[in-house]
Amino acid sequence: MATIKDVAKHAGVAVSTVSYALNGNSKISKATRSKVIEAAKYLNYKKNGFASDLKKQSTYIIALILSDMSGPYYSEIIQGVQDTTNEHGYDLIACNSFVGSPNNKESTGIKFLKEQRVDGAIVMSHLIPDEVLIDAAQENFPIVVLNRNIESDHLINISVDNIQGGFNATKYLIEQGHRDIAFVGGPSDTRDNQDRITGFRKALEMHGVPYQPKWQFTGQFNRTSGYRLTKILLAQQDWPTAIFYGNDEMAVGGLKAFEEKNIRVPDEMSIIGFDGIDLAELIRPALTTTRQPKYEIGALCARFLFYSLHGESVAQHTNLQTELIIRQSTATFKHERSNSLTLSVSK
Repeated sequence: MATIKDVAKHAGVAVSTVSYALNGNSKISKATRSKVIEAAKYLNYKKNGFASDLKKQSTYIIALILSDMSGPYYSEIIQGVQDTTNEHGYDLIACNSFVGSPNNKESTGIKFLKEQRVDGAIVMSHLIPDEVLIDAAQENFPIVVLNRNIESDHLINISVDNIQGGFNATKYLIEQGHRDIAFVGGPSDTRDNQDRITGFRKALEMHGVPYQPKWQFTGQFNRTSGYRLTKILLAQQDWPTAIFYGNDEMAVGGLKAFEEKNIRVPDEMSIIGFDGIDLAELIRPALTTTRQPKYEIGALCARFLFYSLHGESVAQHTNLQTELIIRQSTATFKHERSNSLTLSVSK
């Protein structure tokens, strides 16, 4: 049986051009569309239903479903998605996965998935249940998910290696002489946070550094939560010498709490973040962080979605690496301290 790739080869065009031509995209010239249709007829192309391909009313719109559109983390990701969708002649619509009101039991994101008002979806929210994604994903409605691990024929999983990223961040603090290290992270039910904690604890164990449950906190991936949790940490009788924050925004909130307590970073407390947002480089001290390839994440999610839309083979699981960026918020620990963070030269 002929495939869409066979049609593309016979017509001498790209697979995406065949898809556009068979779906009646106005950006494809009449001559090219005629050539593609003739090739499809000659090869008796039936995969995905040639007749239905000609009748299908494509929206040429891709949905991007986020858990929070307000933070700086998503800006580069959205740009990567937007640039790639533009290259393919598609429009992008972004929406959140929160339920708007008590009378509205389903979020806009879930409605897009269930009603399939778009041609495909990129889901970057942990709030969309697995079963909704599995039910919605079909051959003609592919879905790409970020930092999930869902087994389904038409779901494409793209992940950032948060475990290794968390491990590397913690390992760096240990190498700087820190043995009292706290973790201040985001929601406990997100894979991002769970994996970063896994990497954190793995590094502690591997280097013989004790894990302190009283110094592990979970909240929200934002500045307000980072500030609040840091205040709670500083209310304890004894403090760590370093803190690994679950993301950069939380670390920025932590800096405000340290400033209020006249605690100097990094002289009296080393801190490290995660994500590599632009703000991390602009604040003072500039934040040591674990950078995610955010633009590349967005572009890859969109590219894989289009591969699937055009009938091309796509890896079901892809893992992206992070990079440790060392700046001024971390320092070598060489001193003993009292609980008030007064430094004294060790003998």
